[in-house]
Amino acid sequence: MNTTAGQADGRSLADRFGIEPGMVVMEMGYDDDVDEDLRDTLIERCGELVDEDTDEVVDAVLLWWRDGDGDLFDTLVNARTPLADSGVVWLLTPKAGRPGHVEPSEVNESAPTAGLQQTSTVNAGKDWTGARLVARRATSNRR
Repeated sequence: MNTTAGQADGRSLADRFGIEPGMVVMEMGYDDDVDEDLRDTLIERCGELVDEDTDEVVDAVLLWWRDGDGDLFDTLVNARTPLADSGVVWLLTPKAGRPGHVEPSEVNESAPTAGLQQTSTVNAGKDWTGARLVARRATSNRR
């Protein structure tokens, strides 16, 4: 299930994140520890990032999340609210051994409860890992 995009695949970070020109990308959890190279690459591809107060429907959410940032479930629900039906949440967490590292079990518990499923992970820079989360598809039409 997890495919780690390595540097050897030749694709840029924006490609690995699936960010295209004209996409609306919302950023949540920005702080002075984020990977500025990643941000710059994504901004270069799609234009300015919108903040969580936007009224726009967004194609992707870039969510910087650290241990101690609060309730991950609540934040994922908030990230889903403006998301287009085919949108994606990129949950960016510090790598193991870095300050603020988030245990994978927290993501594995919070994402499904928030209606999201993890489809892959990417190396998102020196200190960050990105988990691609998408809305779970309904398996039946229950009423």
